[in-house]
Amino acid sequence: MLPRLVILALGVLASSLQLSQADSSPEEEQGVRYANRCEACKILAAELEGRLGETGKSHDVIETGYSVDDVRPKKRTEYRRSELRLLESLENVCERVLAYNLHKERTDSTRFAKGMSQTFQTLHGLVDKGVKVDLGIPYELWDKPPVEVTQMKTQCENMLEEYEETISDWYFKLQDQKSLRQHLCEDHVLKKKAERECLKEELAPPQPQLQPKNKPKKGDNEEL
Repeated sequence: MLPRLVILALGVLASSLQLSQADSSPEEEQGVRYANRCEACKILAAELEGRLGETGKSHDVIETGYSVDDVRPKKRTEYRRSELRLLESLENVCERVLAYNLHKERTDSTRFAKGMSQTFQTLHGLVDKGVKVDLGIPYELWDKPPVEVTQMKTQCENMLEEYEETISDWYFKLQDQKSLRQHLCEDHVLKKKAERECLKEELAPPQPQLQPKNKPKKGDNEEL
């Protein structure tokens, strides 16, 4: 029985690694498909907006500026609208990309998502049952960020540096009018309409599981 389970596990992984196109790059021939600019921008925008959402809950007022005689009043600014909040939100925001996993059972941009992929859930389940599964890499490396994710972190850092002024303009002037995804990705990073297709792709909500009806026990009266 165990060999059959091992074959099943490797079959699940192999099918998830199968390429959809015959003419592929050297990386794709090894099962690697890096994030494109749409995927990288989409995740950068999501993580930065998420970080701003975390820091925007404070109602503190900060004082900026100084004078030699301490007579001139300092400028008071709401932290929520301050440059300090933006700088703190930008700091290490691309590190958050490493929380993503590669879900190779999906083919669109939702392949980059947080949480363990179905493939590795299956393989971990087999290991928990005592099945020996050999993927060619040590077991302790199974849950490390794959090369596609670490490379996307680099893309995130480069994009952040390249479009720092664009993000700053949105933060101070436009965030009440449109999302960062629209301003950064649609209006600036992705010039062609065809490049923006991934922005429409979202994970489908989980389907509710139907609970099995309890069968009446022997001797119970069934309702008519």
